[in-house]
Amino acid sequence: MPKLKTKSGVKKRFKITASGKVKHGVAGKRHRLTHHNAKYIRQNRGTTVISDADAKTIKKWAPYGLD
Repeated sequence: MPKLKTKSGVKKRFKITASGKVKHGVAGKRHRLTHHNAKYIRQNRGTTVISDADAKTIKKWAPYGLD
């Protein structure tokens, strides 16, 4: 059987926790932050966990996990 490739966008954007959940950085925090108010910037700090329905798709795109 041939090896399956991991989607390169997934390995850059997501991490899998020890319990198997998928976490990601929040969108809209790269540039042009002067257009956002301070509350938006503060609340979108750090990472969040993705819903189980979306995590199922992401795990399919990363067949051997993400290290």
